[in-house]
Amino acid sequence: MSDNPAADGATETGAPSAPERASLGRSSLAMSLGTAASRASGLVRTMLLVGCVGTLGTVADAFDIANKLPNMLFALIAAGVLQSVLVPQILKAMQAHNAQERLDKLLSISGLGLLVGTVVLVAAAPVVVHLYTLREAWTPEARQLATVFALWCLPQVFFYGLYTLLGQVLNARGRFAAYGWAPVANNVVSLIGFGAFLVVFGRAPEGGMNDLGDWTTTQTVLLGATATLGIAVQALLLIVPLRRSGFTWRFRLGLRGIGLRSAGKVVGWTLGAVALEQVGVWYMTNMLGGAGRAGSDAGEAVAGNFAYTNAMTIYLLPHSLVVVSIVTVLFPRMTAAVHRGDLDAVRRDMSVGLRSAGVFSVFSAAALLVLAQPLTRSLLPIAGEEDVAAVAPILQAMALGVVGLGATVMVRRMYFAFEDGRSIFVIQVIATATFVAALVVAGLTLPVDAWAIAAGGAYALSTWISVLLRIRGMRRKLHGIDGHRVLRLYVRAGLAAAVAGGLGWLVVRLMDGYDVASWPHALGATAAAGVVMTVVYLAGLKLLRVRELDDALAPILRRVKR
Repeated sequence: MSDNPAADGATETGAPSAPERASLGRSSLAMSLGTAASRASGLVRTMLLVGCVGTLGTVADAFDIANKLPNMLFALIAAGVLQSVLVPQILKAMQAHNAQERLDKLLSISGLGLLVGTVVLVAAAPVVVHLYTLREAWTPEARQLATVFALWCLPQVFFYGLYTLLGQVLNARGRFAAYGWAPVANNVVSLIGFGAFLVVFGRAPEGGMNDLGDWTTTQTVLLGATATLGIAVQALLLIVPLRRSGFTWRFRLGLRGIGLRSAGKVVGWTLGAVALEQVGVWYMTNMLGGAGRAGSDAGEAVAGNFAYTNAMTIYLLPHSLVVVSIVTVLFPRMTAAVHRGDLDAVRRDMSVGLRSAGVFSVFSAAALLVLAQPLTRSLLPIAGEEDVAAVAPILQAMALGVVGLGATVMVRRMYFAFEDGRSIFVIQVIATATFVAALVVAGLTLPVDAWAIAAGGAYALSTWISVLLRIRGMRRKLHGIDGHRVLRLYVRAGLAAAVAGGLGWLVVRLMDGYDVASWPHALGATAAAGVVMTVVYLAGLKLLRVRELDDALAPILRRVKR
């Protein structure tokens, strides 16, 4: 890493100019507010869903696989192409003399491809579900339920793609708020649907539902249709801010003149990398599905796929609230700088992004490690003690990788901006091999009730391997990434977080907050320890003169003063 801030075209201290910091702060704040509203309503959605199907048991795992398939398959079929090819091309098209025509063609071709791909996936639902339920512990009845759920959930692939496409056009036009707020509509739809389910059918029993004889078609339809309708509303709502921004989308087909030829070399490598990533997810899904079914057969509460998904939902909260907002705002201007050949600007913005993300991700890691049990109980009040006991250790294992996750998302985007798919693929080979190898070792050496925890640890390990390899490669491309200041920020933030975490642990212990039998008790312990940790962490950053804290808080403080 470069130790010379001046080498990256920054000021003498390497800091971005005030207008750039203000712009980043305002735009990140706009996205963060929307994301916060989305995550808050999403937590209520998760609470209701846990009430409907539980965290453990056959129905919970069957629904989890079906509802997770659209995300995995969207990543496999479309996300890699959208991020590596279409998003950079959208940014290029915005600067072209025939911008409207190029954007119309890009969106039309992408939308048509998503539609065709989604239809094929729905038709192949039985085969797809079977691939993710290979363990003998899956009975034919359980697999059939997962298949029916999938028939209702797989259309989400098209709407996820549409949301991504329209959102990137909005971001390229400097409109970030709508992209962050649209998921709130998805959650509102889910709250209505899942709430109706609870009113009509009641909540799931402790330990989940394993007797499928009591499960009805109406219950399946209500859950599956609600999940897909929410994603559809989320995507279609973006049409409104697009039209208000002056952009209209006219359906046009044609490949000439839209820049895909120059970007085509990236597609194969990127799809290969995404496919490799999904191989790891596929192996883990089968492994945890077998664990959950084996536990159900033995009459024991063993964490399976849905417990892992709930842990992942909580784990991604701090990341999506702040880090994703920073990356989303920075990526368009960093990509534009790459196209101009302005590596100084790229280095400067990457340094800003890594350091700004680090301020939040380091504290998040400490908070998730210390507060995993009471936090899980607080965020899943409908869950029973067995559910919390299953989810919390997975969350702690995942928390070991939250700092690496924030950095790797930032750096991975830059490989797309440089249209370097080969490096992404090579790094993904190593990361997936590590992930699967860790799971194999866990399956051979650990009891079945520890497999989900091991999966969380394997995920954290592969995240760190990815980020270290990606930073090494990006350092070579940019001839340095202001590594000295970035590393110094993470060290100082780590010291402040360690002190805050120790005091937070003490508060939880004194309040007996690790006894999660009572939801109000767990909520009180989480709030008290969270406040103490936040105050101590901020004071530590001030004491250590972490300037990035002031930059991050500036737009919030200005709004409060108004």
